[in-house]
Amino acid sequence: MDSDRKKILILGGSGFVGNSLYRELCNYFDTYGTYCNNGKGFGDNKQFFEYRLEEDDIFDVLNAVRPHVIVSALRGSFTAQIIAHQHLVEYVREEQVRLYFISSANVFDAYSKFPSYEDDKTLSESIYGRLKIKIENMLLRLPSHKMGILRVPMVFGNASPRVKEMKDQILANEPVEVFPNLILNVTNDDRLTQQIHYIINRNKTGVYHLGSKDLVHHEDFVKELLERVGSFNPILKRVYTTNNDRYLAVLPKTNLLPANLQFGYQDVLEQHVIK
Repeated sequence: MDSDRKKILILGGSGFVGNSLYRELCNYFDTYGTYCNNGKGFGDNKQFFEYRLEEDDIFDVLNAVRPHVIVSALRGSFTAQIIAHQHLVEYVREEQVRLYFISSANVFDAYSKFPSYEDDKTLSESIYGRLKIKIENMLLRLPSHKMGILRVPMVFGNASPRVKEMKDQILANEPVEVFPNLILNVTNDDRLTQQIHYIINRNKTGVYHLGSKDLVHHEDFVKELLERVGSFNPILKRVYTTNNDRYLAVLPKTNLLPANLQFGYQDVLEQHVIK
């Protein structure tokens, strides 16, 4: 299949990660996306289809696009997400198509003493993490060449909801929450979408951990990030959920990407100055 003819559908294409991925891929592939509200004019873009998770039938979009590759970056009602992914898996099983699911480090949030690798058993204490595990398990029942699970840590970037919230809090002179005992790895929209581009282009499948190859305390990372805002001192509110260090990190070990697509947390900081 020639890359310039590969048809890609991004579910959740109007969200932060989904739209970043659309912008990364649209110059290389025949790329489509879904949106759930037209606040940013997505309805004017012929490559986008309206899809409301709780109301619409995903098969309508799938039959309209007939994609070779589907990337799920859906957000919204947990129950509706489960139903949508059940339908996606049914479609992928019958068609010549590959499905990538953007998952989360939270599938390991019940394990706090070590970072997690691709082959580790998932276990979560959070509702969000358990949702991601449930959907991952659906994909794991597909033939291995038809699916990819992309686990992602905290995502930063100038336009990210996480950084926007920090900026709003600083401007309002409100405290920014930091977790001094939390050890994590991180990514941003640019790094993440470049990695996913490579995985799609090379027809890679399996489980991938897409974050920095090194670890940092949440408080230290946020402090360094906020130093780029200006010369004033933001108010930090330290939140202790445990007396000991706890890990929420997804490190790659089995499925390593090429060296030019690997990065450290300092690369995330240096690439993004908050404006």
